[in-house]
Amino acid sequence: MLEEIHRWSDRQRAISIPLFSGYAFVHLELSSARRLELLRTEGVIGLITFGAAATPVPAKQIADLQWLLSKKVPCSLHPFLKVGQKVRIRGGCLDGLEGILEQSGEKNLVISIESIERSVAIRIEGYELELI
Repeated sequence: MLEEIHRWSDRQRAISIPLFSGYAFVHLELSSARRLELLRTEGVIGLITFGAAATPVPAKQIADLQWLLSKKVPCSLHPFLKVGQKVRIRGGCLDGLEGILEQSGEKNLVISIESIERSVAIRIEGYELELI
């Protein structure tokens, strides 16, 4: 859970909201009977799967998130970006610039001119990116 301060005209209050809205994380041995029981739980629509198999979230990732949230480190959700995706820079002197996210040591943005099949790479460390 993530704690946010909500403000109204007459008061403010700390509200706990799910870090990842729409997802519930469970820890269980996934037998056919347990899977069916889980899917019959009110509010559960399905499991995250890859092919036909449920996809587990590594315990280290869950532990890292729990640790981060317990320390009350300010954080916010961010689009999931992968190398090779088309992105746009938001803010700063490069606002609006579009390209392909590349990671080779430093975070780079590759701007491609498709008609002549040429590209230029720029370092984008510190810039906010959005998925296109």
